[in-house]
Amino acid sequence: MNMKILKTLEYEKILHRLQNYAATSLGKERTEQLRPSGDLEEVKLRLKATDEAANVDRLKGNAPFGGIRDIRPALHRARVGGMLNAAELLDIATTSHGSRRLNRFLKEVNEEFPIPTLLTVAEQLSEQKPLEDKIKSCIDDNAVVVDQASPDLARIRSELRSGEAQVRSKLEQMIRNPSIQKMLQDVLVTIRGDRFVIPVKAEYRSHFGGLIHDQSASGATLFIEPESIVNLNNRLKELRMKEEAEIEKILRLLSAAVAEVHEQLLTDTDLLGLLDFHFAKSGLAREMKATLPMMNDRGFLKIKRGRHPLLSAEKVVPLDVELGNQYSTIIVTGPNTGGKTVSLKTVGLLSLMAMSGMFVPAEEGSQLCVFDAIYADIGDEQSIEQNLSTFSSHMTNIISILKGMTPKSLVLLDELGAGTDPAEGSALAIAILDYIHRMGCRIIATTHYPELKAYAFEKKGTINASMEFDIATLSPTYRLLVGVPGRSNAFAIAERLGLMRPIIESARGHVGEEDQRVESMIATLEENRLTAEQERTEAERLRREVEQLRTQLQAERNEFNEQRDKLFEKAERDAKEAVAKARREAEEVIAELRRMALEERGSFKEHKLTEAKRRLEQAEPQLRKRSGGGPVVSKEKAAQLENGDEVRVVHLGQKGHIVELVGDEEAIVQMGIMKMKVRRDQLEKIGGTQKPAKQPQRTATTVKRTRDDNTRMELDMRGMNLEEALIEADRFLDESFLANLGQVYLIHGKGTGILRSGMQDYLRRHKHVKSYRYGNYNEGGNGVTVVELK
Repeated sequence: MNMKILKTLEYEKILHRLQNYAATSLGKERTEQLRPSGDLEEVKLRLKATDEAANVDRLKGNAPFGGIRDIRPALHRARVGGMLNAAELLDIATTSHGSRRLNRFLKEVNEEFPIPTLLTVAEQLSEQKPLEDKIKSCIDDNAVVVDQASPDLARIRSELRSGEAQVRSKLEQMIRNPSIQKMLQDVLVTIRGDRFVIPVKAEYRSHFGGLIHDQSASGATLFIEPESIVNLNNRLKELRMKEEAEIEKILRLLSAAVAEVHEQLLTDTDLLGLLDFHFAKSGLAREMKATLPMMNDRGFLKIKRGRHPLLSAEKVVPLDVELGNQYSTIIVTGPNTGGKTVSLKTVGLLSLMAMSGMFVPAEEGSQLCVFDAIYADIGDEQSIEQNLSTFSSHMTNIISILKGMTPKSLVLLDELGAGTDPAEGSALAIAILDYIHRMGCRIIATTHYPELKAYAFEKKGTINASMEFDIATLSPTYRLLVGVPGRSNAFAIAERLGLMRPIIESARGHVGEEDQRVESMIATLEENRLTAEQERTEAERLRREVEQLRTQLQAERNEFNEQRDKLFEKAERDAKEAVAKARREAEEVIAELRRMALEERGSFKEHKLTEAKRRLEQAEPQLRKRSGGGPVVSKEKAAQLENGDEVRVVHLGQKGHIVELVGDEEAIVQMGIMKMKVRRDQLEKIGGTQKPAKQPQRTATTVKRTRDDNTRMELDMRGMNLEEALIEADRFLDESFLANLGQVYLIHGKGTGILRSGMQDYLRRHKHVKSYRYGNYNEGGNGVTVVELK
């Protein structure tokens, strides 16, 4: 790809933004070297790697690149026998550790969702843990060779510490002497040139033997090594030289170990840079809200709401354009400052980004083409030094484009034919477009010449386009309208600005009849387009609403089916358990009858047989039918109900007594302070008949809610699923309300939060709930919801 084109379309600015998302210098170097590819398969592989990295970022967060350094210079020196310093060796160890951690991370991610492209790169990383352990056993995190690096180094440093302590002890003993203290500038021991000295006032120089190693800037203080410790300092000097020699020996051994695997480490470094580069592309895509484009090599591109990546997302107007299917040439006409040049650059830059393996800032489903080259003549490049006018510079670029383009090229031409006589310029523009069109290239060109509107209208495979202009506000909207040629709008703008109408009418008279007819046609087209666009927008809105309702209905249907299946399964389990229990009890009764028949023979009592038959009848399970989604009792039992009977309301799970029978189908039941009309087939008799004595009629009745001492204050739902918990909570809140409880506790635990959030949604709609909150620290925190009842 021509570097001048990359600069014209501001490709390097994209690379600079991409570089900011690289975590290592290796990745940054890769971004600097990135260039678009004309190979479709290579582009697809690049985009696949970016897509996988974006999925990892979205689902698992940032990949770990900590500790990875550019160790290539150190590896090259080790290869030729050079000695690496401790910091370089430490970088090699941390890079090896970072490589293993990244490799492990990507393999773990691949187990959850496949990332074959990234995993292929990660699997090529070598295992260098032995070298890493060897380096870290000798060098600490501060790049200092540790005592344990070798027995000799440990011994030498032990002697050093002992010798330094001995020297300090003698000097401190000396400076504590009152007669000596008066000769010292400061009562302290210091070091000059690796030798221990004391600061002595210059006038007392003759009172001290030994060596002068330094003096202060004023000359008032001399740093003297007393004669009594000269030999000790000499010994320390020897030990330090031995320490340096031993450290050098250790570093050379480690450097030799690095040299043995330098080729694998160089390969690892290159692979780590490649992985960082892929994740940098995913980071840029996240920042730009970019999507994965579909790629082809058929010369077809379809950009949906594409945005120029270097413009503010809040201000840029999205671009919709299609090229290469029904038409291969787009001619954009219209006045300046309408956004024609930005549209050209957007198409070119998005194509370059996609060919480089980057996501593009456009909607899902956008398609872009892999061109063998992109050519652009954009902007005024006139040069005083080269004696080139605007027209000459455009022609120079266009001539270069015509020589280099192929049928698989994309050509972007801005202000084609500008800078010369309009008649000659328009003729030349038409001839150039004809030549490029016959070549089979994809072209987008902008121009001011009205002659090109007719050319685009008549030429097969060519279409007009324009930048929308709002007459009401006298300002461009920066929207590209494909299929509609541009209007000059000069008369409309002049009229709105206040130019006298006679002048405008006179000007219209100077415009040819053909031109007026074209302008009228364009105005009609634009009016029809606006109407069609409004209708399309309304249709799209309705489609989205229908789709949303359909999705909601499907979700509710699925939920209903799921709950129905669960209820059926539960009913089936209950029925099986009831039948099994009945069978066991029946078998026990039969066994007892047989035993009694054998034991009592002829003295078998009739009442015992009757009792056994009664037990056998009671063992038969009472199967209930479903009606209206709830359990019911048999009609025979329902018909036996009388006023005052103690009953259980089956679908509510509550007990009460019958106050009054209403017709043949219903009854009024008293449950605590509540009276309720219930279908008889929802009632189950559980006690004897209680016919209350008739009470004298009273003018008023006072009902008082009392609290049952056995009523629970809390409900523990831990271990339940959401459906079970809602059923239990509904029953518990009704009982608590009837028992006149002001506050209760729902214990749902912390867990995944599904039970907690579902319970709070339910409480928000419950008729008995006044308010609710999470428990305080001493009440269980957010594992408990405290409910205040009305």
